[in-house]
This record gives sequence, C-alpha cells and structure tokens, in this order.
Amino acid sequence: MARPTKYDRQKVMNVICDRIAEGESLRAICEDIDMPNIDTIMEWLKVDKELAEQYARARERQADFYVEQIINISDNSGKDTVVTKDGIEQVNHEAIQRDRLRVDARKWVASKLAPKKYGEKIQQEITGENGGAIQVNHMGKTKLDPKDL
Repeated sequence: MARPTKYDRQKVMNVICDRIAEGESLRAICEDIDMPNIDTIMEWLKVDKELAEQYARARERQADFYVEQIINISDNSGKDTVVTKDGIEQVNHEAIQRDRLRVDARKWVASKLAPKKYGEKIQQEITGENGGAIQVNHMGKTKLDPKDL
C-alpha cells in the first residue's frame, strides 16, 4: 500500500489539468516545489477513475491549444525576413525552418493526444482486377464432415 499523501488530490489535479490544457508538460509541472512527484500523479490516475477522466480531458484541451499555436506560428511572418547591415532585406531561412519545426512538432503531438480529432484519417479500399469486384474462390469441402470434428 502506498504512503498517505499530504496533497489534496482534487485540488492538485485541478491545477495540473489547467496547466496541461495551457500546453505545459506533466513532467515540468511536477518539477515545481509545491507539486507531487510524477510517479505519485501516475499512481493517482491508476486508482481514481474520475481523476483519470479529468486528466484525459485536459490532454484533449492541450491538443486544441497546440492547434491554436500552429495557426499563430503560421500566421506570424515577422521574422521571415531580416535587413542586413547594408539595408538589404533578405529571407531569413533559419527562422522559417524553425517555425516549420515548431508547427510539425505541435501537429505530431496533437495527433497523438487527440487522434480521432487530429490524427491522420486512413481509408483503405481493396478492389479486384482492373478496379472491379473482388473474386472469392472457395476451395475445399463445402459441407462439414463429422469425421473432421
């Protein structure tokens, strides 16, 4: 049995879930001096279904937060160009690549946090020869022989 905790689980989870919904990681939150260890939080989530559901909802909100950040990063072109010492405006490839990396990272995380909402939609279609119907050939006995049982 685990040691008793000095924390009010619900109050702590309210704070944690609010911070997660604003994009913070659980690991970073648990590094705060007034927060329990990450292992404690994981144990709470294992034994308390309501806290686990609250945490899951916070992770879905975190995915929404990341998607909003993707839009903001994509719309912000403020660092896309730089002016050299000679007064010449040039494309800032480093800033553009950094923004692309930031967007890609957030897309990936959002797709993992909320796969039904932000994951890839995979549809598979199987067709027969020349795009036609699939031909099914049944080989073998058509009736069950009691000797086979």
